[in-house]
Amino acid sequence: MTPDRTEKTRSGKTHEPKPFIRSDARGVVVKRTLKIIGIAVLVLAIAGLAFLFRPVSWGGSSEAENEKPVDVVLIGGGIMSVTLATYLQELEPSWNVHLFERMDNVAEESSNGWNNAGTGHSGFAELNYTPQKPDGSIATEKAVDIAESFEVSRQFWAHEVAQGRLPEPSQFINPTPHMSFVWGDENIAYLRKRQEALVRNPLFYGMQFTQDPAQIARWAPLVMQGRDPAQKVAATYMPLGTDVNFGVITRSLTAALKRNPNFHLSLSHEVRGLSQNADKTWNVTVHDLKGKTDRTIKSRFVFIGAGGAALKLLQLSGIPEAKNYAGFPVGGQFLAFETPAVAERHHVKVYGMAETGAPPMSVPHLDARKLDGKSVTLFGPFALQSTKFLKNGSWTDLFNSVYDTNVVPMTKVGIENLDLVKYLAQQATLTDADRQAELVKYFPQAKRGDWKLITAGQRVQIIKRDPKNGAVLQFGTEIVTDKDGTIAALLGASPGASTSPGIMLKVLDKAFPQQADGVWAPKIRAMIPSIGRKLNAQPRLTNQVRRMTSEALHLPYLDVPEDLVPGARPAKAPARPSGRNLNTEEQAL
Repeated sequence: MTPDRTEKTRSGKTHEPKPFIRSDARGVVVKRTLKIIGIAVLVLAIAGLAFLFRPVSWGGSSEAENEKPVDVVLIGGGIMSVTLATYLQELEPSWNVHLFERMDNVAEESSNGWNNAGTGHSGFAELNYTPQKPDGSIATEKAVDIAESFEVSRQFWAHEVAQGRLPEPSQFINPTPHMSFVWGDENIAYLRKRQEALVRNPLFYGMQFTQDPAQIARWAPLVMQGRDPAQKVAATYMPLGTDVNFGVITRSLTAALKRNPNFHLSLSHEVRGLSQNADKTWNVTVHDLKGKTDRTIKSRFVFIGAGGAALKLLQLSGIPEAKNYAGFPVGGQFLAFETPAVAERHHVKVYGMAETGAPPMSVPHLDARKLDGKSVTLFGPFALQSTKFLKNGSWTDLFNSVYDTNVVPMTKVGIENLDLVKYLAQQATLTDADRQAELVKYFPQAKRGDWKLITAGQRVQIIKRDPKNGAVLQFGTEIVTDKDGTIAALLGASPGASTSPGIMLKVLDKAFPQQADGVWAPKIRAMIPSIGRKLNAQPRLTNQVRRMTSEALHLPYLDVPEDLVPGARPAKAPARPSGRNLNTEEQAL
């Protein structure tokens, strides 16, 4: 007879009692659950390791369509590849050069005028180029180097105007004074010391410093109108600054390149494979994005100038040097003013100070621009979190660049740069009201309805394995080549486009050292008269070169006292601007 398991409650109702689970049964359930979790973790770990240690894929066929290799393949239709192609066509017009671009036109990514600030970087206003040393002095070396590089750019562009490869200069470069603007006693003291240190160098002769609000208002009325008169402010002003439309330069040089039948441009073509042959030539596999077909072309030399995508392509090459690099993508957004009431009242580029932890590319600046034939004012940039390596890239770009060789350096850099990670996370939460609050710090009377938010180009900062310091986050640009000089890639970001002619000269030196030092040398000197010499060390040469480029590019210039020694303090401030030559009287020490 089965026992009655029902129980009566106080109300008289009966119910079936809950089954009794013995402790050993509970243990079995817990063990089973832990086993399932353990298996899941193990599977994820194995999958993660398999992903990190996956082989680099060389897509497409390894069989080249051409038995005789072409001379050069250029990947990416931005200002870097096009500048290199221009050099090569002038130096070796008979060379067979192929350029592949994944977009429907050149200059559609970072080189496009709307995708960058258009600053002709010369170190005049960018405060991150001149850090304060522990002893309180100002480090000027980087600013001087960048100023030297931009003088090379001016010479190259002047030469291309004379050759008919670039249009009337005002279509791509315009005189736009560069200013630095700060507030607060500590920042004002820094800016004063910065001006005193820089103005002793011939390339920075003419830079003015003031704490007079009225003078700053004359230089940049938008910055001062409506500002609290009790706020302590200071500014430097360099009349030799420029605004540059790198998109116009890229498209114009490309049009000139196409006049030579040995130059071949393939748009809507994406490079998906790179493999080196036994004879050191390269098989480049290209996918036609519209025709949905693949082809492989053999080349003696390959240049990867694909902006943010350069890292992944460098990894595809399989060269040992690629294992030393990883990338960290950072996007940017600007507030754009296109109404004449604003844009036509602002004629300078005003740079401020970056917040603690912010990358150098996030230094706030209020820029006068010339875009699409009209005046535009941009403020920003605001950092944009994205895993894309290109503005028109894929969200998987970052993950596809991670391998066993760079995951540890990436992790180390992330831990050591938590301020940067925090800054980017904070930027991702910004609202239009937050952006307006930042804007009025530099444009106090700005109205919310006057601007629109635009997304600029994507930048990929370099994470590099340094022999001395281990993994480091590196700002700027870097050329990576194999030991034989058969392939070169350009990684990094600002000041990139501004100094593209100088950077491409370095590529020529690394890839073609014998020609660059031999038969090419006279031709290169005709393009860049100052090649091999430092303008900052020779005031007379500075004057000669600047007069020449200013005349060719329709830019103002200042005569530097020829007895000014770098590091020596000028005894007299330069005269106020007047006409093309901004000196109205002889300047002496």
